[in-house]
Amino acid sequence: MKFRLTARAAILSAALGLSAIAAPAMAQDAPAAEAEATETATPAPIDPATYWRVDPSLQTDPDNILLLDLSNGGRVAIRLKPEWAPNHVDRIKTLTRQGFYNGVIFHRVIEGFMAQTGDPTGTGRGGSELPDLKEEFNRVPHLRGTVSAAREGANEDSANSQFFIVFYPTMQLDMKYTNFGRVIAGMQYVDSISRGQPPANPTRILQASLASQNLAPPSTTPMQGAITSDMLNAPLSAAAPSSEDAGN
Repeated sequence: MKFRLTARAAILSAALGLSAIAAPAMAQDAPAAEAEATETATPAPIDPATYWRVDPSLQTDPDNILLLDLSNGGRVAIRLKPEWAPNHVDRIKTLTRQGFYNGVIFHRVIEGFMAQTGDPTGTGRGGSELPDLKEEFNRVPHLRGTVSAAREGANEDSANSQFFIVFYPTMQLDMKYTNFGRVIAGMQYVDSISRGQPPANPTRILQASLASQNLAPPSTTPMQGAITSDMLNAPLSAAAPSSEDAGN
């Protein structure tokens, strides 16, 4: 699978959508057809008191806070919003608990636009073994820090594991990509993600976790001392040697 996201493509998609709506106006039954299409496409009613709200607290509802510990030394906190996109939030939480995102790079980072990750192959063509998701477009705008699902080309129902974080408001993506959360802390570390497609020295997700898991950030400090053959050949379950042991 190849997941691509460009502002130009989004704008073109919007233009094509307008053309598709305008065309039936020439038919005699256009008003009825347009009314039916409008009725079908209208999202379900929302509660404005809760739908738009993004709780910035790191203490409330920890099971819906995604923590990304990055190789640039920062921890990014994302408030997941199941009210916006329940299936996408559930997918992110499932993969996070599986450790799927640990070690994954930001493979596509465009200055002034967004940073994309979630592909374990690092190519933009990969995903998880879980089935693709049906779109859950919603009325929430793509503001700075919005987290949204990447997809394969024009296929609206092809989101899987990849997602992106927008650097700046990108309203042309609204109702075309499924946004499911927003950064509530550590946006400065998102801003510091290495640029490129792919970057020459990509920023990596060292650890992804839910706040409810209470996992400490992984160490980004290099171990002191020599690396021995015993360390390289030790079973994964063995306790890591201390820096003092490594120097002997």
